Amino acid sequence: MAVDPKQQAEEIRQAAVQEARLQTAWIEKSAQEPAQQQEWIRQNNVIYGGLIAIGLVLVQPFLTVTGLDWSAKTCVIAFSVAIPLLAALLLINYQETFRRRITDSLAVRVTRSLAQLLAFTGVFAGFWHIMWPAGIAVLASGFAAMMVHSAGFFRLEQAARAAAKGAAGAEPEPRPAPEPAGSQSQSPDSAAHQVPPAAP
Repeated sequence: MAVDPKQQAEEIRQAAVQEARLQTAWIEKSAQEPAQQQEWIRQNNVIYGGLIAIGLVLVQPFLTVTGLDWSAKTCVIAFSVAIPLLAALLLINYQETFRRRITDSLAVRVTRSLAQLLAFTGVFAGFWHIMWPAGIAVLASGFAAMMVHSAGFFRLEQAARAAAKGAAGAEPEPRPAPEPAGSQSQSPDSAAHQVPPAAP
């Protein structure tokens, strides 16, 4: 029986869409877990602190320079906006650690994206000021790092989902409690028909 290629392609596409929806639902569910939120708070602390340190290192040489080219000006302006925002986000993270939950504020989410974008722009402009191939290299490696992080995150979530399914399917059935030693359960009929032992 011949299989219609269009129908087969449509079935494959629908299966992929369904799998993507299930994966998205699983990630949204796991995002509500307290342990996952604590891990994101720890990662954000590392990101914010690292970007602040990088900004201070890159901007420091420009403090005593009178004439700045476009790349140096971009680096200084980007970090002048990013560093206060990152400091505020770092303080919010300490509060999130204290409360053991992530804030759901829209302003915080927008500020997080803006601060990281400005910090990355400052890093790119700073390396471009040093040497333009270095600027292109840090830009390319930054995008590659994002892809690697996303791939690793989704692969780990898929493995966790498969492990959860396996654990749910392999739960043993409850066994009856063992009877105490020396006790025998007998029905009334069997006890009535039991032959008494012979007298010595």
